Amino acid sequence: MLTLDHITLTYPDGDHDLTAVDDVSLTVSPGTATAILGPSGSGKSSLLAVASTLTRPTKGLVRIGADVVNAPADHPEATSDAASARLRRERIGIVFQQPQLIDSLTAVEQLELVAHLRGNRPRSARTRAMDLLDAVGMAPWASKRPAQLSGGQRQRTAIARAMMNSPEVLLVDEPTSALDHDRGLQIIELITALTRESGAATIIVTHDEATLGSITDRVHLVDGRISARTAGTTGTSAPAAQPARA
Repeated sequence: MLTLDHITLTYPDGDHDLTAVDDVSLTVSPGTATAILGPSGSGKSSLLAVASTLTRPTKGLVRIGADVVNAPADHPEATSDAASARLRRERIGIVFQQPQLIDSLTAVEQLELVAHLRGNRPRSARTRAMDLLDAVGMAPWASKRPAQLSGGQRQRTAIARAMMNSPEVLLVDEPTSALDHDRGLQIIELITALTRESGAATIIVTHDEATLGSITDRVHLVDGRISARTAGTTGTSAPAAQPARA
Protein backbone atom coordinates (compact mmCIF):
# COMPACT_ATOMS: atom_id res chain seq x y z
CA MET A 1 0.00 0.00 0.00
CA LEU A 2 1.18 3.51 -0.84
CA THR A 3 0.15 6.29 1.53
CA LEU A 4 0.68 10.00 1.00
CA ASP A 5 -0.02 11.65 4.34
CA HIS A 6 -0.69 15.41 4.29
CA ILE A 7 1.97 16.12 1.66
CA THR A 8 2.97 19.76 1.17
CA LEU A 9 5.77 20.88 -1.14
CA THR A 10 6.94 24.49 -1.35
CA TYR A 11 9.73 26.18 -3.30
CA PRO A 12 11.41 29.55 -2.67
CA ASP A 13 10.17 32.13 -5.18
CA GLY A 14 11.80 35.49 -4.59
CA ASP A 15 10.52 36.91 -1.32
CA HIS A 16 7.79 34.29 -1.09
CA ASP A 17 7.32 30.53 -1.16
CA LEU A 18 5.53 28.87 -4.07
CA THR A 19 3.28 26.01 -3.00
CA ALA A 20 3.34 23.22 -5.58
CA VAL A 21 1.47 20.65 -3.46
CA ASP A 22 -0.84 21.76 -0.66
CA ASP A 23 -1.79 19.23 2.06
CA VAL A 24 -2.61 16.25 -0.17
CA SER A 25 -3.48 12.90 1.38
CA LEU A 26 -4.01 9.77 -0.70
CA THR A 27 -3.93 5.99 -0.23
CA VAL A 28 -3.48 3.50 -3.07
CA SER A 29 -4.09 -0.16 -2.31
CA PRO A 30 -2.06 -3.04 -3.79
CA GLY A 31 -3.28 -4.16 -7.20
CA THR A 32 -5.15 -0.92 -7.91
CA ALA A 33 -4.42 2.15 -9.99
CA THR A 34 -5.34 5.74 -9.16
CA ALA A 35 -5.28 8.45 -11.81
CA ILE A 36 -4.21 11.95 -10.81
CA LEU A 37 -5.61 14.55 -13.19
CA GLY A 38 -5.30 18.27 -13.58
CA PRO A 39 -4.10 21.01 -15.90
CA SER A 40 -0.45 21.94 -16.36
CA GLY A 41 0.91 23.52 -13.21
CA SER A 42 -1.65 21.86 -10.92
CA GLY A 43 0.99 19.96 -8.94
CA LYS A 44 0.59 16.50 -10.48
CA SER A 45 4.24 15.91 -11.37
CA SER A 46 5.42 17.53 -8.12
CA LEU A 47 3.27 15.10 -6.14
CA LEU A 48 4.66 12.20 -8.16
CA ALA A 49 8.22 13.38 -7.47
CA VAL A 50 7.52 13.26 -3.74
CA ALA A 51 5.85 9.84 -3.98
CA SER A 52 8.89 8.50 -5.85
CA THR A 53 11.33 9.88 -3.22
CA LEU A 54 13.04 11.99 -5.89
CA THR A 55 11.94 15.13 -3.98
CA ARG A 56 11.56 15.55 -0.23
CA PRO A 57 8.26 17.01 0.96
CA THR A 58 8.22 20.22 2.98
CA LYS A 59 5.61 18.62 5.23
CA GLY A 60 4.02 15.19 5.41
CA LEU A 61 5.12 11.58 5.03
CA VAL A 62 5.18 8.95 2.30
CA ARG A 63 4.77 5.33 3.38
CA ILE A 64 5.00 2.01 1.59
CA GLY A 65 3.18 -0.38 3.86
CA ALA A 66 4.19 0.62 7.39
CA ASP A 67 7.59 2.01 6.34
CA VAL A 68 8.22 5.74 6.08
CA VAL A 69 10.10 6.14 2.79
CA ASN A 70 10.06 9.93 2.36
CA ALA A 71 9.91 12.74 4.88
CA PRO A 72 11.16 16.31 5.36
CA ALA A 73 14.90 16.54 5.87
CA ASP A 74 14.50 17.48 9.53
CA HIS A 75 12.08 14.65 10.31
CA PRO A 76 13.44 11.91 12.61
CA GLU A 77 12.47 9.22 10.09
CA ALA A 78 14.02 10.97 7.08
CA THR A 79 16.19 8.65 4.98
CA SER A 80 19.53 9.49 3.40
CA ASP A 81 19.84 10.12 -0.33
CA ALA A 82 21.67 6.79 -0.69
CA ALA A 83 18.90 4.94 1.13
CA SER A 84 16.29 6.63 -1.07
CA ALA A 85 18.16 5.57 -4.21
CA ARG A 86 18.30 1.98 -2.94
CA LEU A 87 14.59 2.11 -2.14
CA ARG A 88 13.78 3.20 -5.70
CA ARG A 89 15.81 0.30 -7.10
CA GLU A 90 14.15 -2.26 -4.86
CA ARG A 91 10.55 -1.14 -4.22
CA ILE A 92 9.47 1.55 -6.71
CA GLY A 93 9.04 1.44 -10.48
CA ILE A 94 8.97 4.78 -12.32
CA VAL A 95 7.84 5.48 -15.88
CA PHE A 96 8.76 9.01 -16.90
CA GLN A 97 6.88 11.14 -19.43
CA GLN A 98 9.74 10.61 -21.87
CA PRO A 99 10.84 6.95 -21.87
CA GLN A 100 14.50 7.91 -21.20
CA LEU A 101 15.88 4.76 -22.72
CA ILE A 102 19.64 4.44 -23.19
CA ASP A 103 20.43 4.90 -26.88
CA SER A 104 23.17 2.28 -27.03
CA LEU A 105 21.17 -0.54 -25.41
CA THR A 106 18.64 -2.86 -27.00
CA ALA A 107 15.18 -3.24 -25.50
CA VAL A 108 16.13 -6.36 -23.57
CA GLU A 109 19.37 -4.79 -22.38
CA GLN A 110 17.42 -1.83 -20.96
CA LEU A 111 15.70 -4.28 -18.60
CA GLU A 112 18.80 -6.34 -17.89
CA LEU A 113 20.59 -3.21 -16.69
CA VAL A 114 18.00 -2.83 -13.92
CA ALA A 115 18.67 -6.38 -12.77
CA HIS A 116 22.43 -5.81 -12.97
CA LEU A 117 22.17 -2.79 -10.67
CA ARG A 118 20.42 -5.03 -8.13
CA GLY A 119 23.09 -7.73 -8.46
CA ASN A 120 20.89 -10.34 -10.14
CA ARG A 121 22.41 -13.15 -12.18
CA PRO A 122 22.56 -12.54 -15.95
CA ARG A 123 20.73 -15.74 -16.93
CA SER A 124 17.75 -15.18 -14.64
CA ALA A 125 17.68 -11.50 -15.64
CA ARG A 126 17.46 -12.36 -19.34
CA THR A 127 14.56 -14.75 -18.70
CA ARG A 128 12.58 -12.20 -16.69
CA ALA A 129 13.36 -9.42 -19.16
CA MET A 130 12.05 -11.45 -22.08
CA ASP A 131 8.95 -12.46 -20.11
CA LEU A 132 8.18 -8.81 -19.41
CA LEU A 133 8.82 -7.72 -22.99
CA ASP A 134 6.46 -10.47 -24.11
CA ALA A 135 3.83 -9.23 -21.62
CA VAL A 136 3.92 -5.73 -23.14
CA GLY A 137 3.99 -7.00 -26.73
CA MET A 138 7.65 -6.12 -27.31
CA ALA A 139 9.34 -9.54 -27.52
CA PRO A 140 9.73 -9.37 -31.33
CA TRP A 141 11.67 -6.11 -30.92
CA ALA A 142 13.87 -7.21 -28.01
CA SER A 143 17.07 -6.73 -30.04
CA LYS A 144 16.13 -3.26 -31.34
CA ARG A 145 17.62 -0.03 -30.00
CA PRO A 146 15.45 3.02 -29.18
CA ALA A 147 16.08 4.74 -32.53
CA GLN A 148 14.58 1.69 -34.25
CA LEU A 149 11.36 1.77 -32.20
CA SER A 150 8.19 3.84 -32.49
CA GLY A 151 7.05 6.12 -29.70
CA GLY A 152 4.55 3.55 -28.46
CA GLN A 153 7.16 0.79 -28.54
CA ARG A 154 9.60 2.90 -26.54
CA GLN A 155 6.89 3.60 -23.96
CA ARG A 156 6.08 -0.12 -23.70
CA THR A 157 9.76 -0.89 -23.17
CA ALA A 158 9.93 1.74 -20.42
CA ILE A 159 6.90 0.19 -18.71
CA ALA A 160 8.49 -3.26 -18.85
CA ARG A 161 11.72 -1.81 -17.44
CA ALA A 162 9.82 -0.25 -14.53
CA MET A 163 8.35 -3.68 -13.70
CA MET A 164 11.74 -5.43 -13.80
CA ASN A 165 12.30 -5.11 -10.05
CA SER A 166 8.78 -6.37 -9.18
CA PRO A 167 7.94 -3.02 -7.55
CA GLU A 168 5.47 -2.60 -4.73
CA VAL A 169 4.69 0.85 -6.12
CA LEU A 170 4.45 1.90 -9.78
CA LEU A 171 4.47 5.62 -10.63
CA VAL A 172 3.70 6.71 -14.18
CA ASP A 173 4.02 10.30 -15.45
CA GLU A 174 1.95 11.33 -18.51
CA PRO A 175 2.37 8.00 -20.37
CA THR A 176 0.10 9.01 -23.27
CA SER A 177 1.33 12.55 -23.93
CA ALA A 178 3.17 11.63 -27.14
CA LEU A 179 0.62 9.09 -28.40
CA ASP A 180 -2.63 9.28 -30.32
CA HIS A 181 -5.90 8.36 -28.60
CA ASP A 182 -5.98 4.68 -29.55
CA ARG A 183 -2.32 4.11 -28.62
CA GLY A 184 -2.97 5.98 -25.37
CA LEU A 185 -5.87 3.69 -24.49
CA GLN A 186 -3.67 0.67 -25.15
CA ILE A 187 -0.94 1.98 -22.86
CA ILE A 188 -3.36 2.71 -20.00
CA GLU A 189 -4.97 -0.72 -20.35
CA LEU A 190 -1.51 -2.29 -20.33
CA ILE A 191 -0.52 -0.47 -17.14
CA THR A 192 -3.72 -1.42 -15.35
CA ALA A 193 -3.38 -5.06 -16.42
CA LEU A 194 0.20 -5.20 -15.11
CA THR A 195 -0.93 -3.50 -11.90
CA ARG A 196 -3.60 -6.09 -11.31
CA GLU A 197 -1.30 -9.01 -12.11
CA SER A 198 1.68 -7.79 -10.07
CA GLY A 199 -0.18 -6.39 -7.07
CA ALA A 200 1.57 -3.02 -7.33
CA ALA A 201 0.02 0.17 -5.97
CA THR A 202 -0.04 2.40 -9.05
CA ILE A 203 -0.42 6.13 -9.62
CA ILE A 204 -0.89 7.42 -13.17
CA VAL A 205 -0.46 11.16 -13.64
CA THR A 206 -2.20 12.50 -16.73
CA HIS A 207 -4.07 15.49 -18.13
CA ASP A 208 -5.95 13.27 -20.61
CA GLU A 209 -9.02 11.83 -18.93
CA ALA A 210 -10.30 10.44 -22.24
CA THR A 211 -7.66 7.68 -22.26
CA LEU A 212 -8.37 6.37 -18.77
CA GLY A 213 -11.04 3.91 -19.83
CA SER A 214 -12.64 2.33 -16.79
CA ILE A 215 -10.13 3.45 -14.17
CA THR A 216 -12.61 4.64 -11.56
CA ASP A 217 -10.24 5.91 -8.88
CA ARG A 218 -9.48 9.47 -9.93
CA VAL A 219 -8.12 12.47 -8.07
CA HIS A 220 -8.34 15.97 -9.58
CA LEU A 221 -5.74 18.54 -8.54
CA VAL A 222 -6.10 22.29 -8.91
CA ASP A 223 -3.43 24.66 -7.59
CA GLY A 224 -1.79 21.85 -5.67
CA ARG A 225 -4.93 20.80 -3.78
CA ILE A 226 -7.43 18.02 -4.32
CA SER A 227 -10.51 19.59 -5.88
CA ALA A 228 -12.48 16.40 -6.55
CA ARG A 229 -12.14 12.68 -6.01
CA THR A 230 -14.03 9.70 -7.40
CA ALA A 231 -13.36 6.24 -6.03
CA GLY A 232 -14.61 2.96 -7.41
CA THR A 233 -14.39 -0.52 -5.97
CA THR A 234 -11.16 -1.03 -7.86
CA GLY A 235 -8.73 1.13 -9.72
CA THR A 236 -7.92 -1.54 -12.29
CA SER A 237 -11.20 -2.56 -13.81
CA ALA A 238 -10.04 -2.05 -17.38
CA PRO A 239 -9.72 -5.28 -19.38
CA ALA A 240 -6.31 -6.79 -19.83
CA ALA A 241 -4.50 -5.34 -22.81
CA GLN A 242 -3.72 -7.50 -25.76
CA PRO A 243 -0.16 -7.17 -27.09
CA ALA A 244 -0.25 -4.29 -29.56
CA ARG A 245 2.27 -3.15 -32.08
CA ALA A 246 2.20 0.55 -31.25
